[in-house]
Amino acid sequence: MISVLNQLVDLVEEHLAEELDVDRLARGLGTTEYHLRRMFSSLAGMPLSEYVRRRRMTVAAAEVVRGEADLLSIAVRHGYGSTEAFGRAFRAVHGAGPRDVRRDGGPLRTQPRLRIRLTVEGSTPMDTRLVDRPGFRLVGHAARVPLIHQGVNPHIQQHISALPQEEHLRLKALGDTEPGGLLQVCDDLDPDGTEGSELTYLHGVAVARETSAPDDLDAVEVPAGRWAVFRTAGPHPQALQTAWAATATEWFPSNPWRLRPGPSIVAVLERAEDFSTATCELWLPVEPV
Repeated sequence: MISVLNQLVDLVEEHLAEELDVDRLARGLGTTEYHLRRMFSSLAGMPLSEYVRRRRMTVAAAEVVRGEADLLSIAVRHGYGSTEAFGRAFRAVHGAGPRDVRRDGGPLRTQPRLRIRLTVEGSTPMDTRLVDRPGFRLVGHAARVPLIHQGVNPHIQQHISALPQEEHLRLKALGDTEPGGLLQVCDDLDPDGTEGSELTYLHGVAVARETSAPDDLDAVEVPAGRWAVFRTAGPHPQALQTAWAATATEWFPSNPWRLRPGPSIVAVLERAEDFSTATCELWLPVEPV
């Protein structure tokens, strides 16, 4: 995967002024667009689209400062149809317009070309198992919430807190298949993992396909497939978020599996009364590379 991502970076550089066909590039590199975007954003710390925009504006800025071409020619060369559209993109990256930068020589915010490497320094083994599951359903209470990478997500916390205690008990009684217990489900996640992008969060349980569920509950149909299950323990949610990040930096680059579209599921196995610590299982849908 590290090699594939570096090939992607090379292809971005070769076609910097063109509209990037990520699906075609992914297929040419022997993977899927979904997995490629998820792994890139996890390792690079930014969506692929943001990296392309920053690199494009870094190269364009050098041409602007040199002053060898008019701004419209530079805009067109970098895929923009007008100096206005180019100026907006330029200002979003550098904090100043191209005319100001040409006059003053800056300010410039340079995005270096990425080179992704895998470094192993006494890494802690990940407690993982692979599970084949028939199709099942996730039922519960769903809400659209923004993605937050670190710390407690207040929107999710508010959604769960609004449910009465008896509703948690009712949901728990409905669950009849793995993953067991009350579940934290993230679905419709932006493959780029952009912070602030919306996802569907469902607080609920897993039930077999043939199990009937009350009409007042939301449902997510989950097809049959294989899952990688990562067990975590420690401060919550920090231990879980650290493990989630490590799946991209350590586990997927070292194993012949890739993410497939589907919900990410967290099962809380044990927790402190105040939820300051917890033992959890993170379920991610996977397929062979």
